[in-house]
Amino acid sequence: MTYAKAWWKEAVGYQIYPASFKDSNGDGIGDLNGIREKIPYLKDLGIGFIWINPIYPSPFIDNGYDISDYQGILGKFGTMEDFDLLLAEAHQAGIKIIMDLVINHSSDQHEWFIEAKKSKENPYHDYYIWVDGIPEEKPNEWQSIFGGSVWEYEPEIQQYYMHIFAKEQPDLNWESTQLKNELFTMIRWWLDKGIDGFRLDAISHVKKDKYSVKATENPFSPFQNVSGIEEHLNELKDVFDEYDILTVGEASGVTAEEGPEWVGPDGYFDMIFEFDHISIWKHEKEGELDVLQLKKALSDWQTSLDGKGWNALYMENHDVPRSVSVFGDTSEEFWAISAKAIAMMYFFLQGTPFIYQGQEIGMTNAPFTSIEEIDAVDSKRLYRQLIQEGKSEAEALDIVADTTRDNGRTPMQWSAEDFAGFSTNQPWLMINPNYPVLNVEDQEEDPTSILQFYKKMIRIRRAHMGLIYGSFIEHLTEHSQVYSYERILEQDRYLVIVNLTNDPAEYTFTEEVSQHAWQLLLTNTNQQDRLFKSSGTLEPYEACLYKKL
Repeated sequence: MTYAKAWWKEAVGYQIYPASFKDSNGDGIGDLNGIREKIPYLKDLGIGFIWINPIYPSPFIDNGYDISDYQGILGKFGTMEDFDLLLAEAHQAGIKIIMDLVINHSSDQHEWFIEAKKSKENPYHDYYIWVDGIPEEKPNEWQSIFGGSVWEYEPEIQQYYMHIFAKEQPDLNWESTQLKNELFTMIRWWLDKGIDGFRLDAISHVKKDKYSVKATENPFSPFQNVSGIEEHLNELKDVFDEYDILTVGEASGVTAEEGPEWVGPDGYFDMIFEFDHISIWKHEKEGELDVLQLKKALSDWQTSLDGKGWNALYMENHDVPRSVSVFGDTSEEFWAISAKAIAMMYFFLQGTPFIYQGQEIGMTNAPFTSIEEIDAVDSKRLYRQLIQEGKSEAEALDIVADTTRDNGRTPMQWSAEDFAGFSTNQPWLMINPNYPVLNVEDQEEDPTSILQFYKKMIRIRRAHMGLIYGSFIEHLTEHSQVYSYERILEQDRYLVIVNLTNDPAEYTFTEEVSQHAWQLLLTNTNQQDRLFKSSGTLEPYEACLYKKL
């Protein structure tokens, strides 16, 4: 199958977590004018669009994913005028902007919820999910994704409301036509302003099962990709189809087999963020990455969507630790080469690559030394839970520090100046102390840096349509160290070979690969003249991209 061309297939995305990207006014918090300031950097990097995490008014219980006004800008990020300037200047630079759309839940400070809890007769009451009950007995045993029950009691109306995240994030009732119409009106308002699309937060949760349904071994099954969700998502798609935009769904609970339903020609979105490969952690603190499991997770999605849909490719985001700390090796010897290996591994798969801020310079997990340094609400809850289970404070912190979402939220390391060039004052979250030796400014001057490697990958991908639209075939599928695959478009063939371990890796290709002559396009080693060999040994974390001659 030949893919229909689209701008978002040929572009590379860049995710910005605004509080931690660039502070323009010295208050320690990143802002919209900070993003504007860095448009030349983003243009030089070569990306085609940015996805901005929520910038709406919010009490910030969950870092802006608790929205109290869908059509405003949070004061600490700037004003709507600042946003309009950012949109205009980004477009002038050839960079599109997609916004985060959080419509599974709102903040409990949203006007709708404030009204909804006044009485059962209030016209906004139906915008949320309510069940009659008594304080001593919850409606069912469903557990929140952030821990504890999904139910919170409102004594004044003697009802429980549902929240599958924090209690300050009541779930919206998608069975209400009036609510959906409000949401669709708001979506059109943003699109009419000229933004280029949305990333849809937690969108696979908008349909809830009957309250009598018990959770499976997956505790979130009663509200994750539940049968009947297609009705809601098709209504949403009808709105999106009125515009030439990009839509990316965050779709936990969707399997590779179900992928084509979500992102095929008649799917709900252009692409989705799946979680199969990101959930493959080192099982213990010093455990080894399971390369076979990682390869299978990535390849299953590649194979399932090949010719049927489009992947969103990513290794980092605002919700997970840094990829080089999880999948690579942060020792001085292997940090840079492993960051480049991870980059090449995912970047040339079939789909649109996303880069998370700081990933392009190999930012690492932060060495949190106390729970006070951690901001994430779910991490603090986990820490308290571990203490209650009998772990010492040091043991609990060790676990939380390794997994907290704040690892991906420490401020962007722009330079070796005070506060990493992010701000002129102490930032809202600790800066990783390695910023004097790990920052954008130094890597811009170093032709062998991780940053320069990302720029090369972006240029190569843009120049070779086969690396965008080509089909996917995996090789060496049973190899426990090496991930290798081809991208094939008509006569063009490209071969990726990556050693994902810090040990040498022996390999032997079949005749299918070795019969061809291959030209090296890119490697992360000093062997810029590395000839293709049908069998041989890869250095630790060696990664090569070849094109068939």
